[in-house]
Amino acid sequence: MKSAPAVISVAFVLGLLTWLLLHGLNINSARYDSQLRALGDFTRFERGMTREVLTARAGLSRNYDALVHMVNAYDDALTRLRDTAGLDAEQTRVIDVLSARADRQESLIERFKSRNALLQNSFAYFGLFSDRLAASESRPVVTAASALAAAMLRLTLDTSDAAARQVEDRLEELAQLQAPPAETDSVHALLLHGQMLHDLLPDIDTILKTLVAESNNREQDAMLAVILKRQLAARASARKTRLLQYITSLLLLSGIIYFGMLLRKRAMALRRRAAFEHVIANISMLFINSSNDGIDADVEMALRQLAGCIGADRAYFACVVGTTMHTYRWSRDGIAFEPGWPERVLSLAPRLDGGEDGIVYIPRMNASHPHDAMLTEAGVSGWLCIMAAYGSRDGILGFDAVRGGALTYWSEVSLFRMAFDAIGNAIRRARLEGEKERLQASLQQARRMETIGTFASGIAHNFNNIVGAILGHAEMADARVAPGSRPAASLAEIRRAGERARELVEQILGFGRRGEGRRERVCLRTLVDETRSLLAASLPSHVTFEVDETADIAIVTGEPAQLQQVILNLCNNAAQAMKEPGRIELRIKVHDLVKPLSIGRSEVGPGRFTVISVADPGPGMDEATLERIFEPFFTTRPDGNGLGLATVREIVEQHGGAVAVQSRPDAGTRFDIWLPSGEPVEPQPAQHGSDPAFLGAGETVLVIDTDRRRLLRYEEILAALGYEPVGFTGLAEAIAACRAAHARFDAALVCHLPGGSSLDLAAALHDAAPALPIILAAPSTRDLAMPSLKTSGITELVHHPLASAELASALARSLVSSATSGRLRRAAGAS
Repeated sequence: MKSAPAVISVAFVLGLLTWLLLHGLNINSARYDSQLRALGDFTRFERGMTREVLTARAGLSRNYDALVHMVNAYDDALTRLRDTAGLDAEQTRVIDVLSARADRQESLIERFKSRNALLQNSFAYFGLFSDRLAASESRPVVTAASALAAAMLRLTLDTSDAAARQVEDRLEELAQLQAPPAETDSVHALLLHGQMLHDLLPDIDTILKTLVAESNNREQDAMLAVILKRQLAARASARKTRLLQYITSLLLLSGIIYFGMLLRKRAMALRRRAAFEHVIANISMLFINSSNDGIDADVEMALRQLAGCIGADRAYFACVVGTTMHTYRWSRDGIAFEPGWPERVLSLAPRLDGGEDGIVYIPRMNASHPHDAMLTEAGVSGWLCIMAAYGSRDGILGFDAVRGGALTYWSEVSLFRMAFDAIGNAIRRARLEGEKERLQASLQQARRMETIGTFASGIAHNFNNIVGAILGHAEMADARVAPGSRPAASLAEIRRAGERARELVEQILGFGRRGEGRRERVCLRTLVDETRSLLAASLPSHVTFEVDETADIAIVTGEPAQLQQVILNLCNNAAQAMKEPGRIELRIKVHDLVKPLSIGRSEVGPGRFTVISVADPGPGMDEATLERIFEPFFTTRPDGNGLGLATVREIVEQHGGAVAVQSRPDAGTRFDIWLPSGEPVEPQPAQHGSDPAFLGAGETVLVIDTDRRRLLRYEEILAALGYEPVGFTGLAEAIAACRAAHARFDAALVCHLPGGSSLDLAAALHDAAPALPIILAAPSTRDLAMPSLKTSGITELVHHPLASAELASALARSLVSSATSGRLRRAAGAS
């Protein structure tokens, strides 16, 4: 009976504290914080949608992936905001207003997307047909097309009624012209897309203005005011309750003894924590100088020290880096790990409830619990497991008690998170240092390759002069022998080898440069026939080469030398992999894709594609090798450089295609090269001689070359073509000759000068004689940009060293173009 008042008092105090606790927690604070975050996301993603729309309108974005992502996030923020509102009627009303606004915004965005897609498509076709008409021989058509393009450019910047009317006027002017029959379709297409742009541009700008006008913060401010009002009221109530808690705590003097005991316990925990932190500090110091080679021993030492803090018999750290699992173990003497342990922990730990901090702590196992039973089967009687706190939990730090014992009970096991992070960071740093060393080695190799490329380019320039002499003398000799004779056939073979050498020079010059060279239509059947002769000399005797192609003529657009390099690299790789007699099969097929198809790491289609397949019966490759075969400098051969397949994929992807590979150990390998196809055309036979239609009629050609011997050879080639050459080795003399007699020269030929001064020389000559057509001879056109050619007055490009057929065609085109321009200027002067 004497204890009844004490029991009642304790019950009353507990009830009072419980009531004060429940009213002072401010339970709704998390909800208000979530509402504020959702509202902030709503505003941020709304602005992001506007930004993405403006970016798409400016043409800086080629797809709507980012915009769709923003719209989805925008809707998600609104959904979260509605979910957190609960039954609050005032908040629901404000959210309904925001929802209506969101529907309007998304409706405007959908309208913009559809119209902007049409706009970008029409812009592309408008530009295409404008360029075609700009090259028309009809001056009215060129003038009308140019005026329409200028008016359309203004409309893209200013969609006012005046600009729109101006576009209408230009469209009407072009429609009324009598265009040549060959250009009627282009005029009609230009008018069609011009009218579509005239309609779409003002409509899209109206949508943008409406979208920007809708982007204001009135509704968000109203919602924010409601949330803050609720939050402030909850905080005020919580403050009052906490004040009552403080007053009540002053009355609980009897709790002094309890708190004293609690402080003592806390002091012990602090001492233990300090000791543990000292261990962590020692481990961190240990890992400061840890290298990739010594990381295993350092981690094992760290595990031993940590196991001593909790009384564990075994300790381990396991993590997955990429596709490789790294495991580190430590155990006391006489205690071994079970088979598959701790590897099985990586799959077992995520199934256990580790909470948000990812820690599972079981000081002593309970055999009746299902998870504990699995651990007991592995010989574990006490277990502590620390997993990654966020993301994919692909790393664990574990401690086991075996032999029927238990782990030391410790309430602050979360401190082991610091140990987990220290070990994980050390392992990652060591792995990164190893990767850094590998990358540095690759960088050194790349620098060596760059040096080789520079050296090869220098040699190629000198080799180019030798090839020029061979081709020039072969052409001059060809003019003096009877067609069809044995000397003529020998000279043809010399010229064919010289042409191949010239292509090789251009390839060498492009070795150290990145960029897209001149593309042309290539018949793969012809290219493979040319490549067959090269393979016949390079393939081993035990390897045969067979070609199986479709009946269709496979035509692609690209650089023949690069495409030939693709075939050579694949066939040579196949031959090097074959240690026993066998054959390499090359197949050419044409596929029509009606929908996109994933090939390797790229996606091709829809459209018509030509597939070049190279198969060999070699030893094949495993999955690990297949994942790395296209990496630069990766090779499985001691004498390889690892650039062959990397070059293949880069060339194919530059041509808009893709590479696929199929291989299994002991089952051979097949590479499939997918290239976009063009329309099949009848192959034209190669012309080795000069077409009589392209021969000159005594026109005077000015020739500039700093090498006098080359100059004399080029003068002989021009004289054989029917022209009267006048050679100069200096620019000053050539300019003086042009100024002395403006009508003396009909064309000029500027030959390649090492150091890149050919363009400057052509520009100076163009300034002295603006009406003179200039032909530039260069070994490679990769570095020649179209604006610089126009500025220099260059009308035609030919390969250096010169070939008479190509030079004759270029001279004929230049003279015809010059005569046409002269007649137009005289007609304009007469009018």
